[in-house]
Amino acid sequence: MIKMTRVDHRLLHGQVAFTWIKFTGSDCILIANDAVARDELRMAALRLAKPEGAKLVIKSVADSAKAINSGVTDRYNLFVITENIHDACRLAKATDAITQVNVGGVKAEEGKRKISDAVYVSDDEANELRELAAQGRQVFSQMTPNDQPHDIIELLG
Repeated sequence: MIKMTRVDHRLLHGQVAFTWIKFTGSDCILIANDAVARDELRMAALRLAKPEGAKLVIKSVADSAKAINSGVTDRYNLFVITENIHDACRLAKATDAITQVNVGGVKAEEGKRKISDAVYVSDDEANELRELAAQGRQVFSQMTPNDQPHDIIELLG
């Protein structure tokens, strides 16, 4: 069962590894990202950040969708992390199992506008998020479990 799907450009770090994993009761972390799945150094660094007692799986977006759709992940309380909005949207479109997306951290880059303290989006990303919301998926921004969630569509204006 997917407990949460989160966009966070930092992927697996203290806030995710300890706060969110504990809050959601997750026992398995799935990082869905094509570049990371091909990068042995990044995978090794992420394995070091893995919280004790949780399984860590790193797959491409397509392979993540296949795993979720096959049911192999059903035995876990799964916390899914993508590095960017595009990957989260690709994954959500490939599986009905993702009913919500927490946009937790998207770094500032040229061509992006700030919609919250830690979320910057391009026009294309804003359109992808709107499309997910139009499909009936809950799309929100929430940095930590103690923070109030904010509807992304409202933040986009």
